[in-house]
Amino acid sequence: QVQLVESGGGLVQPGGSLRLSCAASGRTFSNFAMGWFRQAPGKEREFVATVNYNGLHTYYSDSVKGRFTISRDNANNTVYLQMNGLKPEDTAVYVCARANNYHDNTPRTEQEYRYWGQGTQVTVSS
Repeated sequence: QVQLVESGGGLVQPGGSLRLSCAASGRTFSNFAMGWFRQAPGKEREFVATVNYNGLHTYYSDSVKGRFTISRDNANNTVYLQMNGLKPEDTAVYVCARANNYHDNTPRTEQEYRYWGQGTQVTVSS
């Protein structure tokens, strides 16, 4: 089994920045793509960003492209989400996830991920 633990969420003003971290267990972390999703109250869970197993390829949703950056540190089994230029509509619980298998590149759907973290709250408000 794989465990994913997010941290770094909090309250920030519009235009501010936060960096989320996701610490993963498992000896095979570096073999799998990782992703970030988010869910706001009353809304469906939506894809945010993904990075392939070696960090060379990324993909972002249109709503965060140019503002968010996903990266990974395989030596420390950690994936990050740097969030800049935050907007109130970014308010949500952010969760990280590990892909189903190491054949994936940059998977973008929930069905392509197997393990999920507990989530960390991000609130963007004046």
